[in-house]
Order: sequence, then structure tokens, then C-alpha cells
Amino acid sequence: MATQAKKPRRTAERILEVTLDLFNRFGEPNVSTTLISAELNISPGNLYYHYPAKDELINSLFDRYERSLNELLHAADNVRNVEDAWLFFHMMFELIWQYRFLYRDLNDLLSKNRRLETHFQFVLKNKSRAVQSVLDGLARGSAMRMDSREAEPVATSMVVVLTYWLSYEYVRDPRKALEPESAGAALLRGAFHVLSLLMPYLEPAQKEHLLGLVGNYNRT
Repeated sequence: MATQAKKPRRTAERILEVTLDLFNRFGEPNVSTTLISAELNISPGNLYYHYPAKDELINSLFDRYERSLNELLHAADNVRNVEDAWLFFHMMFELIWQYRFLYRDLNDLLSKNRRLETHFQFVLKNKSRAVQSVLDGLARGSAMRMDSREAEPVATSMVVVLTYWLSYEYVRDPRKALEPESAGAALLRGAFHVLSLLMPYLEPAQKEHLLGLVGNYNRT
């Protein structure tokens, strides 16, 4: 008896996967629905049937990102030391990298898409709450000492680095920064620079442990 063929993936899912890849490779402003259709080898009409406008593709991908982000942010409550924080921020950057088109073209996207403009406010608030949870956890775990008056500006600075790190990487090296082979170094640099904002507050052993986790990373 012949083995039953696997059921093809739904077209809507395939469209999103290919669109995400194209957006990440070329930047959302440089990818048209015509290019997406050609990459999928489907007619523009078939694409429009599932996603009648380009904004619907963007919004659907953003919804996926937001769901994954909200799940990940819960892990902030479990941070008690530098190693926990390193893992948490590295996972954050891995997710940001997966949807890097949002961060590469963030200001442009927000200026054109009212839904993203609104929802990214929630993303920032949720990131800020998670970072504050990290700071609270490090303090409870005796990994650092920080005056309560310093916590808010430090948390805000950490969120700024999280949000705009890939833009900085892109400006440093527009031709290579957002290519897959650059991911590992970019994520390492991002996680280190977020945590480096805590250097003045970390207990000596925790500071040394952070530097040990980074290893021979080139900070230039």
C-alpha cells in the first residue's frame, strides 16, 4: 500500500514564511507583493486572496512576533544572577533577529502603519516591565546593588539598546550586518552591551562572571 503523501502546508502559512524571509533579506520597503508572488510561484490573485494588502502581511508577521515575545518575557521573572540574565537577553535578541525586518525598518514601518504604531507602544511597555523584573531579580539574588532611583533610567537605557541594536549593527556594516552569517556575533554584542549597563552595579564576582561568559569577544 502506497504511503499517503504529506498534506501540503497551507498556502497562507507558506506566504508568511516566504514573506518573512524576503523582508529580512531585503528590508520591507524593498519587497513588493509581486516579488512575493514570484518567489512563491503563485499568481498575485492567489496572494491577494489570502492577504489583500501588504499591510496585512506585515500585521500577521507582527502578531506572530508579539505572541512569541510575550511568552518569552515571562522568563524575566526567573532571573536571579548574571548567567540567567545573559540567557534571557540572548533569547530576546534571537527573537528580534528572527523578525529583524521590524527593527531594521522600525521608524519607517511605524510612520506608515497605524496598527503597528499603536501595538509597538505595548511592546515597549512590556519590554520595560520585563527588564525591571530582571533588575529586581538580580537585586533579590544579591547579584547587584542599585538605588531604586537609578532603576528606571537604567531599565529605559536597556530597552533602548534592545530596540535599536540591530539598527546600529546595520549602520556599522550595511552590506553584511543583517546577513545570517553575522547573526551570532551581532546577538553576542547586543546581549553584552545591554548587560554592560549593569556593570557599575554588579557584585565583583558577578561582573567577572559576565566577562567570562563573553570570553574573548571584541568590544570595538
